[in-house]
Amino acid sequence: MPTLDDLIVAFDRGLRTVFAPARAARPMPGEDLPQAGLSPAERTHAAALMRVNHAGEVCAQALYEGQALTARNPEARGALERAAGEETDHLAWTARRVAELGGRTSVLDPFFYAGSFALGAAAGLLGDRWNLGFLAETERQVVAHLEGHLSRLPAADAKSRAVLEQMRDDEARHATTALEHGGAELPAPVQCAMKAASKVMTGAAYWL
Repeated sequence: MPTLDDLIVAFDRGLRTVFAPARAARPMPGEDLPQAGLSPAERTHAAALMRVNHAGEVCAQALYEGQALTARNPEARGALERAAGEETDHLAWTARRVAELGGRTSVLDPFFYAGSFALGAAAGLLGDRWNLGFLAETERQVVAHLEGHLSRLPAADAKSRAVLEQMRDDEARHATTALEHGGAELPAPVQCAMKAASKVMTGAAYWL
């Protein structure tokens, strides 16, 4: 069970994720590409898509924190923490790209974080097989979501495309890693519920 120190650290990380700028350990993909000449409508649309992806990374940070907090196996916890490090890169990259496009991050981020943290902690309490299975299914759905956004981006927005392509590759690897560490396949009704919750989150984040 998590100690008081673990809870304090998790709370601090939550505050930093939602309210402090994230710092990436890796260079931002596409940062050397020229800014595209987007129309105002294209810029607004691209910024909204990247806001959705930033909100998704806020959720990812919370899920990993909650899952790592209640994971029982040190190896499973290590896998979660390593994946969380790459998700921090994604958080920083998407925030930067939103700003470059003249947009803003979602006002709902604190609520997204709180809900995702609770889901992650609950998954961890079910045991490491289900914890890692939840991670794998989450990442598979994120990959599908990113593929959809890649098709919806303005054709000229190569900078956003480079960020999303790297994120997609990272997420696919996280899913594979979770299964390799013993993740269980989630029941179909759980997968459907996760997809429905994701649609609500992405729809809200696009506008708010």
